Amino acid sequence: MSNYSIEPPRQPALAVVGSDLRYPVARIFCIGRNYADHVAEMGGDVTRSAPIYFTKSAHHLLTDDADMPYPPGTQDLHHEVELVVAIGAPATGIDRTAADSVIWGYGVGLDMTRRDLQGTAKKAGQPWDTGKDFAGSAIIGALTPASGFHLTEQKIHLSVNGDTRQESPLAAMIWSVPEIIANLSTLYTLMPGDIIMTGTPAGVAAVNKGDTLVGQVDRLAPVRTRIV
Repeated sequence: MSNYSIEPPRQPALAVVGSDLRYPVARIFCIGRNYADHVAEMGGDVTRSAPIYFTKSAHHLLTDDADMPYPPGTQDLHHEVELVVAIGAPATGIDRTAADSVIWGYGVGLDMTRRDLQGTAKKAGQPWDTGKDFAGSAIIGALTPASGFHLTEQKIHLSVNGDTRQESPLAAMIWSVPEIIANLSTLYTLMPGDIIMTGTPAGVAAVNKGDTLVGQVDRLAPVRTRIV
């Protein structure tokens, strides 16, 4: 017998490669405009400036290769493939040289975007919430513990129905993973359970019902979904 007035939602969680355990997700932080080629294709200024952050609800996670229902309120749903970083220790105002010590693991994710709603909001100087934060908008594959993965010369890749849509070296990120963690930790106390989606390269485009998406980073578990 609980003391809740309604039944609480289940704890959102991600699969872990090589384990039956799952990683509980608390917050999802996303960084925008983190690859110069993507900034250019969206008509933005490619000059390096302070990172742009937005958030998604952990309850909008889609996991375990589940299908994604085409969301309401849009006629322009876009894919954005991203490297995902999972936090495993508290971090407040840390230096980028200490960032590795708070990383629990890595994965691959899709930041799905209602581009028409985002575009309308941007033109009006309004928040992006309706364009970025909706059911199924954070699609994330199984996490690989940090001990089993090291950032070197990996590439990130997305295919739609087997055709390459996005591909880039991770080294092309404007803000590196340690820099993102250090900067974000000046704005929030990062905690175990926090997820960071680190931005997308060029090639974002619309998807339709029936499309199959596969996002990959070398030596990480892929993320897959089908739009239904």
